[in-house]
Amino acid sequence: MKVVLFCGGLGTRLREHSDTIPKPLVPVGYRPLLWHLMRYYAHYGHKDFVLCLGYRGDMVRDYFLKYEEAMTNDFTLSEGGRKVDLHSRDLADWRITFVDSGLHSNIGQRLARVRRYLDKDEIFLANYADGLSNFPLDSAIEDFRSKRTAVAAFASVRSPQSFHAVRSGEDGVVTSLEPINDTDLWLNGGYFIFRNEIFDFMREGEELVEQPFVRLCEQRRLVTYRHNGFWQAMDTFKDKITFDRMAGRGECPWMVWRPPASG
Repeated sequence: MKVVLFCGGLGTRLREHSDTIPKPLVPVGYRPLLWHLMRYYAHYGHKDFVLCLGYRGDMVRDYFLKYEEAMTNDFTLSEGGRKVDLHSRDLADWRITFVDSGLHSNIGQRLARVRRYLDKDEIFLANYADGLSNFPLDSAIEDFRSKRTAVAAFASVRSPQSFHAVRSGEDGVVTSLEPINDTDLWLNGGYFIFRNEIFDFMREGEELVEQPFVRLCEQRRLVTYRHNGFWQAMDTFKDKITFDRMAGRGECPWMVWRPPASG
C-alpha cells in the first residue's frame, strides 16, 4: 500500500532549524523526523512511499541519495575500514518516489499533484511529515476496509499541550474554564487512510481537510479513529526539545518496530 507524505511546508514556527533545513529533516536522535515516520509505516509492511516535496526538497532528495545505513544498524568494520558488513538494513526494500509538489501548495494541492502515482491503488495512506505516534495502523486499515462506503479516515487525538478551553458570553464574562483534555474536543492527528474516490471530492486549489472533508461529512463518508496513545507533532522549538529528551532517555513510544523490553 502506497504512503503519501506531505514534506513541503515552510516550518515557520521552527525557525531555529527550518531556516536551514526542512522540518521533516530535523533530527530526532540519529535520524530525521521523516525517517522515523517512514520506519513506522515500514513496520506495518507499507514501504512504497511518495514524498510531496516543497521547501528545501533538494535536501530531502540528497539525504536519501547519500543515505548511510551504518548510522542506525549494527555492522562489522574490517580491512582497516575498507570493508563494512551490515548486520541489518533499514531501507533496502523501500521504494521512494520524490515529487516536487510546489513551494506554496496546500495539502490538497500536494495530494492532487501526486495523483498519477496513485490511480492504480484502491486504498492508499497519507500523512503529515511532522508528527509521530504509536497509532495502531493495522487495525485502523482493517476496520476501514470493512466500511465499504467510507472514503477517508484519520486519527483523532488529544492535545499534547496543557491548554484550557474557555467559554464566555457575548459580554466577555467567562462562564467556564477547564483543561482542554477534560472536554470532548479531539484534534485531527493525520494518519490518513483514503480510497481513491477522495479525488472525486476535491476541487482545484482546495485545502484537503476543509472543503473536501466537509463534502464527505455531508455524505457520512468520513471516519475517525480516536487514539488515546502517544501522538506528538514538531511545530515549535519546544517540541524539538521534547523529542530530544525522549530520545535521550530511550523513551520513544512511536518506535513500534522495536521489540518490547524484557522485564
